[in-house]
Amino acid sequence: MKFNPRLVALSFVVVALVACGGKQPPAAKVSSPPALAGSVVHAQQARSEQVWDGVVEAVNQATITAQTNARVIELPYEVGDVVARGAVLVRFSDVEQKSARNAAQAQIASAQATYKDAQASYERIAAVYAKGYVSTAQMDQQRAARDAARAALESARAQLGQVGQQLDYTVLRAPFAGIITRRFVHVGEAVQAGPPSPQPLIQLQALDDLRVNVQVPQSAVDAIRRFHAADVLLDGGHGRRVQAATVEVFPYADPATHTFNVRLQLPAGDTGLYPGMTVKVAFATGEAKRLRVPASSVVQRGELVAVYVIDDHAVSLRQVRVGDRDGEQIEVLAGLDDGERVASDPQAARAWLDQRHARGASAHE
Repeated sequence: MKFNPRLVALSFVVVALVACGGKQPPAAKVSSPPALAGSVVHAQQARSEQVWDGVVEAVNQATITAQTNARVIELPYEVGDVVARGAVLVRFSDVEQKSARNAAQAQIASAQATYKDAQASYERIAAVYAKGYVSTAQMDQQRAARDAARAALESARAQLGQVGQQLDYTVLRAPFAGIITRRFVHVGEAVQAGPPSPQPLIQLQALDDLRVNVQVPQSAVDAIRRFHAADVLLDGGHGRRVQAATVEVFPYADPATHTFNVRLQLPAGDTGLYPGMTVKVAFATGEAKRLRVPASSVVQRGELVAVYVIDDHAVSLRQVRVGDRDGEQIEVLAGLDDGERVASDPQAARAWLDQRHARGASAHE
């Protein structure tokens, strides 16, 4: 057996708890079973797991970019602020856009008047042409003038639509509810829509739809593909678990690290996780027997982790090595055997031992 200095040190802690005055001894012999509430622990069939580190990311994330050349006049939110869908993220100056809109509207009015006159002239010439008083060339010339006026009017209307769109771009809104993770501009700064590419303004990530990306070695991929089940361990594995809604293994490996990316979709709801956080992920890789005890039965004093074990003739404080916590149960990796009984209330067990120890000391006086 490999020498473990830490376990030896913890054993001395247990001995010290016995030796100190006023502390309970590790065991007390009695003639009848102690009247303490307890539960018998049994190894249960459960899945074996491998744990890897993952990174939380938002499924919906976007970088809002400039779609018009303008100057920033308002940035209502700071990095870290949570915004609703449709909230104004950036407001630009719109003097140039409004001026262009007025010019486009004036151009439409002029084009409409020109087209109206051309249409009226065409109708007059067409009436005379039908009687044979004008030549075909004159008729064609009038028709061409009318068509050119109509094309000019349509072009002016299209130009007004483009100007209106540019005016709409002076107010940018959140496409979905989320948190602002980055701001690329400041109030008063001039931005450009391009070329070569639009200028980034705001980075936004949704909080209601999250996933976890995990890089796993190729040696573990086959088992993960076979079981397709995983839990995200909150609080480093010492708290509750969140079961992944889906487990997706990418069909190719990173040629530099030879690892596969595994993506877990988290269920909807408040998990307490945010984009960018690192988490532990337990992947199912097989089946194994696991010994679990109620979390309320476990005593922790500094680095010492123990349970009170009850049998027919003794009560003892037993050091154990624990693993992950699953709800109200904690896995015991070493220090406890299948079928042993542990005290449900550690304080009551300690009080019982203190009382038994006091009676024993009085009998020897």
